[in-house]
Amino acid sequence: MGDRRANLERARELLEKELGVTLKCSEILETEAIGFDGPAFLNQVVAFDDEIEPYSLLQICHDVEAAMGRKPHKARYDHSGYRIFEPRIIDVDILHLNGVCMDEPNLTIPHPQVFSRPFVQQLLATPIK
Repeated sequence: MGDRRANLERARELLEKELGVTLKCSEILETEAIGFDGPAFLNQVVAFDDEIEPYSLLQICHDVEAAMGRKPHKARYDHSGYRIFEPRIIDVDILHLNGVCMDEPNLTIPHPQVFSRPFVQQLLATPIK
């Protein structure tokens, strides 16, 4: 929603500030909305060198989203059990984290869709600078 490139830039700035690191970034890839009819998304993968506890990183991701105006959210599902998606100003997900594997109610690493979404695989395969 809004100025998508500026939103990505602002999210990167906030992440760098909160993490105290310099991010390495993939290219930006535009994809159609998944799970609903809506505007196309801009997607980017960022990486950083640092040791951080998974829930600390999750809180930082949520703080960045909130700072950009995203309201707290919880996954919603329709009567058939399909996830309901909608447009959002920013969505910061943890795809991988230092080889961590966990599946808890509030956090799954690697991200559950990291292997099923072609655009994620494409971004992860591109050079991150």
